[in-house]
Order: sequence, then C-alpha cells, then structure tokens
Amino acid sequence: MKRWLWALALLALSGGKVMAQVSTADAQHVNRVVSVNQVGYLPGAPKYGMLAAAGERAVTWALLDAATQSVVAAGVAEPGRRDAASGDRVLTADFSDVTAPGTYILVLDDVQSVPFRIGADVYRQLKTDALRYFYLSRSGIELEPAFAGRWARPAGHLSDDAVTCFRGVDAQGTRWDGCDYMVNARGGWYDAGDFGKYVVNAGISVWTLQNLYERLPDAFGDGTLNIPESGSGRPDILDETRWEMEWLLSMQVPDGQPQAGMVHHKLHDERWGGIPELPPATVENRSPGAGRSLMPPSTAATLNLAAVTAQCARIWRTLDAAFAARCLQAAERAWQAAHDNPIFKYGNIPGQGGGNYDDAYLDDEFYWAAAELWITTGKASYRDAVRSSPFFTRTPGQEAHDAAAMNWGNVAALGTISLALLPNELAGDEIAALRGQIIAAADGYLAIMGSEGYRVSLHPDRYYWGSNSDVLNNAIILALAYDFTDEARYLNGVAESLDYLLGRNALAFSFISGYGTTTMQHPHHRFWANLPAQGYPPPPPGAVAGGPNGSPSDPTALEAGLSDAAPARRYLDEVGSWSTNEVTINWNAPLVWVTAYLDALQGK
Repeated sequence: MKRWLWALALLALSGGKVMAQVSTADAQHVNRVVSVNQVGYLPGAPKYGMLAAAGERAVTWALLDAATQSVVAAGVAEPGRRDAASGDRVLTADFSDVTAPGTYILVLDDVQSVPFRIGADVYRQLKTDALRYFYLSRSGIELEPAFAGRWARPAGHLSDDAVTCFRGVDAQGTRWDGCDYMVNARGGWYDAGDFGKYVVNAGISVWTLQNLYERLPDAFGDGTLNIPESGSGRPDILDETRWEMEWLLSMQVPDGQPQAGMVHHKLHDERWGGIPELPPATVENRSPGAGRSLMPPSTAATLNLAAVTAQCARIWRTLDAAFAARCLQAAERAWQAAHDNPIFKYGNIPGQGGGNYDDAYLDDEFYWAAAELWITTGKASYRDAVRSSPFFTRTPGQEAHDAAAMNWGNVAALGTISLALLPNELAGDEIAALRGQIIAAADGYLAIMGSEGYRVSLHPDRYYWGSNSDVLNNAIILALAYDFTDEARYLNGVAESLDYLLGRNALAFSFISGYGTTTMQHPHHRFWANLPAQGYPPPPPGAVAGGPNGSPSDPTALEAGLSDAAPARRYLDEVGSWSTNEVTINWNAPLVWVTAYLDALQGK
C-alpha cells in the first residue's frame, strides 16, 4: 500500500490531524512478515497483528477489505515490545474495534498479512476436524473411504487381539518374567506418529473429550462426525471416546492373575516402524526381538483407568446402563489394585519401539482418581482421599515453574476441574476455594500473556516438548475462569491462545494442519507422511503439531541448528523432527475442547 494512502487513512481517522510517524533510518526489520490469526477472529474477540522489527519506533497500520482494498480501519502500532521467548521486538496493531464479518488484510509498516476472516463461525469446521483426528487414528479397524476419504487405509494391528507381556531384560537392565496370559487389546487409537498405544496418554485424552461432553453435551451430536457409529442414537463424541475406552478396559489385568485389577502401562512394537509405513494388519507378537508386547502394569496406568472409567460410568448411565456398570466396576477394581501396589513402576522395552511415558510421582493420579470416583459414587472413602490430598488446596499452574496446569504426567488439575464443575457433596465454600485456585492459575497465564510480545501464555523458559498443548490446556483453565467469573479478560485469553496457534506467533506459522495459509504439512507420522505419489497422504485438517521445543532432541532438528535459535523459534515442519512436529491424541483433545467451547459461545 502506498504511503500517501496511509496518510489519507490516518488523516480521516484523526479528525484532520495527521498522526506522527516515528522512524529511524538505520532500523533493520528482522522478520518482514505480519503475524495474524490466518484463519480469522471472532467478532467480539481481541484482534492483534504483529510485526517483528529492529529498534523502537511507532509505525502505521491499516486494515483493508480484501475484496475492495478499501481502508476499514487504521492507526499507529504500539512501539516495539520485547518478546523474551523469540528475541523479537514486536510492533502490535490493535484492530479489536472491527467486528463486521468479512475477509481482511492487515498492512503493518507497508507489509501485508495473508487474508483472514472475521466471523462467528471461524472455528465451526475446525472443531469437527480436530475431533475427526481420533477416528482417523483408530487401530484395529479398516478406515473406509466413505468415512475417511483420502485418509482411508486397511485395518492395522488386528493381531493385537492376542498379546502377552514382555519377557526379557529392558534397556535399564531390569529383567521381566512376562506373564502367563494373553489379552485382546485390539482397537483403541494410535497414540501419535508411531503405532504405540499408551494408557497414561489415553487417560488425559479421553478425560478431556468426556469433560467437554459434560460441559457441552450438544456440541457433537449423533451424525456430526461421519464415523461408522453415526446414527447410533448417541452423541458421536461418546461413540468415539468409547472406541478408546474399550481398549483401555482391555488393558486391565484379568481376575485370577497376579496383580489383578492393575493396568498394563502400554502396548507397542519392540522396534520402531519405518517412515513412511502403513500400520501392518498383523504382527508376529512372539518373535524374539520383534512383534508387539504389553509392558507390565503400573500404578500410574491403573489410576488413569480408575479416573476415566469413573467418569465414563456417570456419563453412560442413561445411555447404556450395562456399559456404565462395566466402567464403574473396572474403576473400583483399579482403585483397590493401585492401593495394593502403590509405587509399581515399569521398564522400557529394549532397543526401540515406543515412548516411555514414565511417571514416578503419583499423588496427582491418586487425587484425580479419587475425585472422579467420589463424584460418581458419593462414597466416603473417596471423599476422604480427596480432602487429604495436597492437591485439594493447590491447583497446578499457580506457580511460575508450572508450564501448564495439566498434561499427561500432571493430572491433579483434572480432579479439581471435575469437582469445581460437577454436582458433588462438597460444601459451597470448598467449591468456591477450588474455583479460586483455577482463577488464580488463569490470572498467572494472563500475566504472562501481557508481558510477552506475541501474547502467549507460555513463560519464555517453559517451551517444553508439546508446548502447543500447554497453550491449549492453559486455554481450558482460562475458559473455566470465564465460566466462574463472567469476566471478559479470561475469554479474551482463550481466543488469543488460538490466535497464537493459527499464526500470530514468532514464525507467522499455523501449527494446525489445513488451517491457514502457511501451515503444518509434514508431521512426524508414519502414514500421514505427505508423500502422495507413494500413497501416503498429507495430514488431515485439524491436527496440531507439538510446536516449539526449548530442548529439541531429534537429529533433524539438531542438524538444522534449532538449538541456536530462540525458544519460540525451535520448530521445524519436517517429518523427521519428532521433538517439534509430532502429532498426538493428548494434544488434539484440548484443541477440540477449546474450539468447541468458543464456537458454542457464539450462540450465547
């Protein structure tokens, strides 16, 4: 856009007085890309665009109608704010006052953004695509073209219907004696870019989706997802979570066996599969050094099962009483077994083949499971376990060292959320205290957002593996704070979290596949390898990448020099970068929650 048009726009908006523009002749822009939410902004949400620039100077901006190129709004961007996580000095244009639906372009210091929309429906399709991720990640079933489209494929790992425990010496030198039984662990979701299935990651993923149902039961009704179970008369979101619940139930040690009621920690190959690779239909599970094995039970996995099956039991009571009863029986068996084996750990299958998901601190799992069981059953023993836990008076996320309130290894906040939201026997002042903890955590995230140039809830030193999921889980906390207070600043924080993921970041990059102009296309995934000539499709729309990792560890990222970049820039859209560009169920679950939440409020 020509500078004289800038001047005219600013003249009109300032009542005849031309606003001053501060410039420095030697200023060198470090990133000549305008960062915006490449999908769009909700009408009532904050609307910021950013440009990284060297030096401190104010610059002009204009918002254009994309079709007519006419100026809709204009102003002067704030002088650069330092963004510690990226090293950028960030110029910010605030066009929050523009609420009219349409497609726009932001011009900031003569640099044009990609087109984006303003509209109440900007997340309507994304919420559905984000949830369909789970159907497209199913194991043990053919993904038919009628349901999966170009992501159709044969059934993978049908041979998981007969697996036994690992026997031998693991990578830490621990010897495992195996077990004398087989289990049918066919089904479930592939956890991530590999073919493993892990109970502790399934736990938070299922909980998040079931919690969304408890919060918004009409968000994904029957027929909304186009999955094989559509038309069952039940909400599609519950049909999808049941697919994983059935697998979780299969991982519980059968009656009559040692440690009955405990839950196997994980199931995966003893060697990594190649990339690209279709999930094989069958695997010889008892070949030395090959095949797939169960790892022994763990207390963490057992408590994950106890929590989500207790949640399952109350949700399914009026939909399928027999399934609800089965879930509750499994939950109480698991709770008792965890108390009988309170610190039982597990080993790592030798060589390769799957992630560790090791968890040696279990107080949070005991608290979470007790909370879910108490809400579902009302039994005094679970109430006492809740009230005696240190997490009853502290929600993770309230302290500076917490990157996020919850993740697969830190699940106490899940119990607090359920207690704060759902009917239970807590006194009013106790519920208020729990809600206050959540609000305090949300206040901490808003403080971080206010101090960072790109306005994201991550502390500059807390860009961990899967940082984008931390942003999303923090957004859930912000959403709950809005529910409890009706204060718009919390809702604004939720919306800005999606702005970050969809391009308003240091990389001007959308971390969500299929959403945005410059978007993730090459995830670390064996089937979605984006090699169409070889029969491997790109990622489906709505998959979120792990994102910038302050400690990248894969050879692809290290060879690219990511360790020399600022934390917010340590990301690589390449299939080999598993530490920055993998996709996984526990990262997509909060994406479903947040997009569905924001979309539901548009009809409020």
